[in-house]
Amino acid sequence: MRNSSQRGEIVSETNYQVGAAKIDITPDFPVRLSGYGGRRDEADSVEQRIWAKALAIRNGADGPALLMTVDNCGVPDYITETVAAELQQDAGIPREQFVICSTHTHSAPYISGVLRTLFGVPVPEAHQENIDRYTRELTEKLKQAAKTALADLYPASLSWGEGRVGFADNRRTQGGPVDHALPMLRATGANGELRAILTSYACHCTTLGGDFNAICGDWAGYASAYIEADYPDATALVAIGCAGDANPAPRTGLNFARQHGHAIAAEVNRLLGSDLVTLQGELRGQIKQIDLPFDTLPTRQEWEKRVEQGGAIGYHAQIQLNRLARGEVLQTALPYPIQIWNFADELAVVFLPGEVVVDYSIRLKRECDASRLWVNAYCNDVPCYIPSRRILREGGYEGEGAMIYYDRPTRFAPAVEDMIIRTVHELLPETFRVDNL
Repeated sequence: MRNSSQRGEIVSETNYQVGAAKIDITPDFPVRLSGYGGRRDEADSVEQRIWAKALAIRNGADGPALLMTVDNCGVPDYITETVAAELQQDAGIPREQFVICSTHTHSAPYISGVLRTLFGVPVPEAHQENIDRYTRELTEKLKQAAKTALADLYPASLSWGEGRVGFADNRRTQGGPVDHALPMLRATGANGELRAILTSYACHCTTLGGDFNAICGDWAGYASAYIEADYPDATALVAIGCAGDANPAPRTGLNFARQHGHAIAAEVNRLLGSDLVTLQGELRGQIKQIDLPFDTLPTRQEWEKRVEQGGAIGYHAQIQLNRLARGEVLQTALPYPIQIWNFADELAVVFLPGEVVVDYSIRLKRECDASRLWVNAYCNDVPCYIPSRRILREGGYEGEGAMIYYDRPTRFAPAVEDMIIRTVHELLPETFRVDNL
């Protein structure tokens, strides 16, 4: 086991204050897991404990910034906004400088408000009570971890670099596009001690299949555990990139989840011993919400025909008909907050909600300086898949089929890709654009 000081260096200038914290979010009662609609029994065993972790950074006049990672399939927007509002009031954190990143493990508790029609049948009342209980307890624990990190602020330097890990595989097309980049941020204390590590990888956290019914962080959970075993004084945070159409390969087994976790930890260890880029610029956050339009909604008659199909499709259609019967109007667009953190012109970090497909990362890295760009997904909300124009044209699960599990009325309109990319460009400093280099 390596001591954290072996990968640190004594720094004469510490441009930031950094704090880190973690809190155990493993339930101590049975609860349904999220991610797989056919798995409907409550989980009452724990293969690996799951965590929420917080990284606080202060160096500007606008208040601290705080990033959280959560071992869950998806933290919904209302939880993000609840935690953000309390932190803004109690700690002066601007909304644009707070972000929650879900690891998207499919072996963590189902949360109220995410994948609302996942199971294709109503959730029994007793199960819903435990789901709601876990949701409440998780929200309070997120607040607690965030405040603990803010109370732990000490002088530190930040540096970053990017490696590569190869287990992500395009799950739609053999040999299709993937993003194997492994960006990593290192926080080093004034005496050279390693305080925190943040990394992310664009791959679904689905090494464990729907026949697995125990609490586990999957490859992301094992990666953070192995990193912290190597560097016990550091907090390791693992997030997810544009992984909407990428699966781990191989998959379906604990041995593979551990194998992929080791691959991440080994590359992090290599990066920590390499020449990383030292950050000195002031961290500045921005956030802008846009409305992503859905395609033409089905008519009442079309919903009624779908009900006759039964199963998940029929259940989803009946939910929409029930809304119409109550006089409600179905969604015509999805509120979509796009967030950017940039350290002056040195590094820009993009945070996108939802199950964003890899085309977004590839396009942003083509149109911006890829050597200074870090793209994360599953951030602040996981409302559904976010397909590209290409995937909308091709159709399939990520382009359309999965919408029934997220309780969305239909697929997106083709314009959504350009809307998202245009907004990212709007928020990024112009110096990050390729045509300004």
